[in-house]
Amino acid sequence: MALKATIYKAELNVSDMDRNHYQTYNLTIAQHPSETTERMMVRLAAFALNAGEQLEFTKGLSTDDEPDLWAHSLSDEIDLWIELGQPDEKRIRKACNRAKRVIIYGYHGRAAQLWWQQIENSCRRFNNLQVVDFDAAAIEQLQQLTSRTMRLQASIQDGMLWLGDSSQTIEIGMTVLQESSR
Repeated sequence: MALKATIYKAELNVSDMDRNHYQTYNLTIAQHPSETTERMMVRLAAFALNAGEQLEFTKGLSTDDEPDLWAHSLSDEIDLWIELGQPDEKRIRKACNRAKRVIIYGYHGRAAQLWWQQIENSCRRFNNLQVVDFDAAAIEQLQQLTSRTMRLQASIQDGMLWLGDSSQTIEIGMTVLQESSR
């Protein structure tokens, strides 16, 4: 018997001072049976950082030819492809060839740093690729915000993300390992 996804509902209020984007999103997030709560919350943080009218969650772990999040143009081209974790070079190449912009969010601390050291040289040729490493200690704390129905506030300023609910706020630091030139 196949396990079913766990469904979460989130009301996400985004205040992005860096992009002058202020919007409330009512999101339905399907957590794949093999996905950790931590990874699901990283998807939510990535959504907050890139929030926009066209951004959406994909089938994610259950399909190989889709990222975790993406945004399509009105002509159905892929404007933004967002991956989480440590994709291999083949997947990165595929993403960079299909999308105008690609962002990878790493969140495994030392493991993400080792992954980047191994793959950095081959990734430098992609001018549409941005690689960001989340602070692993902050990501571990995100599980404290998780509930089946969430009301969250995301504030973004000067490259920092604060994600919280009515009782606590978590500061999520990020290190940009490679900046996109697009």
